[in-house]
Amino acid sequence: MGKGKARILRDVEVTGYAAEGRSLARPDGKVCFIEGAVPGDRVDVMVTKSKKDWMEGRVLTFHSLSPDRTEPFCDHFGTCGGCKWQMLPYGHQLRYKRQEVVDNLRRIGGLEIPEVAPIIGSERTVGYRNKLEFTFSNRRYLTHEEMAGRDLSDPSGFEPALGFHVPRWFDKVVDVGHCHLMEEPVNEIKNWLRARALERGYTFYDMRAHRGWLRNLVFRMCSTGDLMVNLVVGHEDAETAPLLAELAAAFPGIRSLYCTVNPKVNDSIHDLAPVLHHGESHVVERLCGLAFRIGPKSFFQTNTAQAERLYELTGRFARLSGGETVYDLYCGTGSIGLCLADRASRIVGVEVVGEAVADARENARLNGIDHARFFEGDVTEVCDDSFFQANGRPDVIVTDPPRSGMHERLIRKILEIGAPRVVYVSCNPATQARDLARLGERYRVTAVQPVDMFPHTHHIENVVAMELSNL
Repeated sequence: MGKGKARILRDVEVTGYAAEGRSLARPDGKVCFIEGAVPGDRVDVMVTKSKKDWMEGRVLTFHSLSPDRTEPFCDHFGTCGGCKWQMLPYGHQLRYKRQEVVDNLRRIGGLEIPEVAPIIGSERTVGYRNKLEFTFSNRRYLTHEEMAGRDLSDPSGFEPALGFHVPRWFDKVVDVGHCHLMEEPVNEIKNWLRARALERGYTFYDMRAHRGWLRNLVFRMCSTGDLMVNLVVGHEDAETAPLLAELAAAFPGIRSLYCTVNPKVNDSIHDLAPVLHHGESHVVERLCGLAFRIGPKSFFQTNTAQAERLYELTGRFARLSGGETVYDLYCGTGSIGLCLADRASRIVGVEVVGEAVADARENARLNGIDHARFFEGDVTEVCDDSFFQANGRPDVIVTDPPRSGMHERLIRKILEIGAPRVVYVSCNPATQARDLARLGERYRVTAVQPVDMFPHTHHIENVVAMELSNL
């Protein structure tokens, strides 16, 4: 659409749900994907993209609201972008997520699938996360009302914030007073730090100029009660040690207190060295009866209770009897493989991130599991003929790839090896469907079970069991 030619669709009835948290309508028979609406709403829509067969748009005006809507519970709903589905009852969220899994497997994958069971919902729909990261910014997000009358060219007119990035604005942060995603004392600590920073004039990070002291605040809270806090700063400063000592004294429940200096342009700390300022070097989480040591750079499923259900499901789909060799591909810190270890004779894990492999080995040692081995490297390079020959032919392959799915080279190797069973755990049913279609050369889908790890968001975890076909 050309500049200045924005098209507005009037009084559109929203009729269905589409992928990635959007809804859809069919004005004049052409599909329109809409941000900010739910099925049953009647809205005016500003079209932001228009193609031959479909359009995208966002809501301008609500004429009437769907009877299925419910009142959002968070003061920051609609701006921070974190829990976009708060206006939908949880049961509706689960039905839409299950339908997305079915649509992806059938339409993208072209797969014949058994009946998909209802999605396994989360017993806790708030306070369910065990990891949360807040961002310091010198540019607080301003609403349209707040921007009225301000000179937006004057940087002194901006205010600092500690909260979450606004979608599509890399340098704007919503100042979050209370977040419902994690249990206390997370909000208390966050608000304490914000208050100290403001009263003492500490600089909040400028994401445009790449300068400033306070950058990020990362929490890890375990079901055991262990709490880790990592304050990420832009540079060394004499205020660091006194501030952290004061924080540790104010909140004695913090088991592990770190500070990480990040002088880079991006926020990733995977290549940095967090420094322990107080307490233990790690926190301990318990999952499936096992203990897991978690450090400031460890990867771990962010919903512990649902992760346990996810891994129990994976074990059920694997149909282990005790004598199998199980390959855990994209194994991270080894949590899936270790949770299956008591039902297998050998666990072989492969992961590209070195720190995660070190964590997996330590977690195996911590739990007295001596029949699990973990290897560092890209699965597409590690899993060759010599690797399978050295570690045993797999009876079951469990694969839990990133959102982009599996590399085609790995799919070809899985087809070549021909393990009797494959269990595919995915955080992106669309790429999972694509990969399952390729695996369909030799495998058939025998079970599908979606799991909701993140209530009030459009994200879905899906587990698929496949068996080697006799064809």
